[in-house]
Amino acid sequence: MAASVRCFLRSGKNAVSALGQRGFHKSAPAAVQMMVRDALNQAMDEELERDERVFLLGEEVAQYDGAYKVSRGLWKKYGDKRIIDTPITEMGFAGIAVGAAFAGLRPICEFMTFNFSMQAIDQVINSAAKTYYMSAGLQSVPIVFRGPNGASAGVAAQHSQCFAAWYGHCPGLKVVSPWSAEDAKGLLKSAIRDNNPGERITTNLNCVLENELMYGVPFEMSEESQSKDFTIPIGKAKVERQGTSITLVTHSRYVSYCLDAAAVLAKEGIECEVINLRSIRPLDVECIETSVMKTNHLVTVEGGWPQFGVGAEICARVMEGPAFNFLDSPATRVTGVDIPMPYAKILEDNSLPQIKDIIFSVKKTLNV
Repeated sequence: MAASVRCFLRSGKNAVSALGQRGFHKSAPAAVQMMVRDALNQAMDEELERDERVFLLGEEVAQYDGAYKVSRGLWKKYGDKRIIDTPITEMGFAGIAVGAAFAGLRPICEFMTFNFSMQAIDQVINSAAKTYYMSAGLQSVPIVFRGPNGASAGVAAQHSQCFAAWYGHCPGLKVVSPWSAEDAKGLLKSAIRDNNPGERITTNLNCVLENELMYGVPFEMSEESQSKDFTIPIGKAKVERQGTSITLVTHSRYVSYCLDAAAVLAKEGIECEVINLRSIRPLDVECIETSVMKTNHLVTVEGGWPQFGVGAEICARVMEGPAFNFLDSPATRVTGVDIPMPYAKILEDNSLPQIKDIIFSVKKTLNV
């Protein structure tokens, strides 16, 4: 019996020793996933902590944690002086934000939706965007206007507009339109930190056009993007998928649609290159031209109206530049329908670009 116990103990020690020598298999760390709303929240939290001049104001951003919970927890952490609930008066609190920026603070002004920014457009354009130019560069306006932009679901004509072309039209503004969680964090942090007026007429005033339907979508975050110093340069697009057959240029929610359409088309031998604009103004024309010179075909995709839209500007830039001579067929636009947004779901679906519309336009452009 004693001999058996000694044998068991000795074999146990040998087994433990062998395990120690062999070591355990180490799997790669799991990728961190983050929803877009949490990426925006993290960006604001890090910048509020980094710079005491930064503060957030808007409707329900404080005690209610934001209408879409983007500012969750910030009021409890930073208090009433830096997370400020405002009355329902966009003209009023946008004016407060502009005045605070004149005085050297760095406000983040949230519109519950950019549709409501129409109430404050005089402050955004006349008071903020033009001041740097009108003061001969003496008065900077370090401010961020942010909030959901474009169509949501079931909110009809007055709450469904895309303002990318509206604000992208105006000199003095920088306009970004994030798609992924990484986009949202990096672009918002760049917008808050922006000290570079850029063109002589452009102040460090930024509009960050988010999308309500993207807030709850999770994305993988790279190790680099988890750093507190992570930023994405304003004015630089990103190629989300490499391809050789045709270039799809898009922004915000429709990056997902283009990637899904590209996956379907790839099964038919059509390789789409998908460009995520990220920045509407300034526009990364070089990235678009480089892609078009490679693929020889172009389709633009956006949720806004067709007339004078982002896609129209891209087509004009390509026509006016060196890439035009590389096109093998006319460029095609996929846009929202040229009507106010209907309320009924079936009409709403038919008023916005769908994956099938992108596939149809690609095949039409390639004549297949």
